[in-house]
Amino acid sequence: MFKIAKANAAVPLTPGSLEHHNQNDEMVAQFSISEAWTGDLSSGMLRLGEWSAMLHGLSARECGLLSLIRCYDRKDRSHVLELFEQAATLCSSFCFSTTIIMPNGLRQPLFCMGESNGLEEKYSGSLVGVFLFPRFKLEDARQIISSR
Repeated sequence: MFKIAKANAAVPLTPGSLEHHNQNDEMVAQFSISEAWTGDLSSGMLRLGEWSAMLHGLSARECGLLSLIRCYDRKDRSHVLELFEQAATLCSSFCFSTTIIMPNGLRQPLFCMGESNGLEEKYSGSLVGVFLFPRFKLEDARQIISSR
């Protein structure tokens, strides 16, 4: 899944519209680890949380896009790169899913949602998003069962 859309929500956020009284936080935490990330388009640097950096195999929490995606499934890298390039040129909301291939051969599924903003001036703007890591790893692709 690789999606991008111009950032103009059909229904604008209104005060209190994001309040959910923590009703789903426990379920989300039971099934996944979620962590926010940010990006500075003027420097090209992404800032990850501690878990995200570790699961991406990075020793530092700041990195460039190419360092981030090098652990992704090879067939998904160009799609993810294209999404980020589009988001860097037009205020957008985007999402993607891929698999992190770990050095030990385990495969960690990953979902990402984000948006870009502040692109009015050349070489400016920012990205903000969240990574969701399901609380399981795959030993190999045979463990993925698709229901059609």
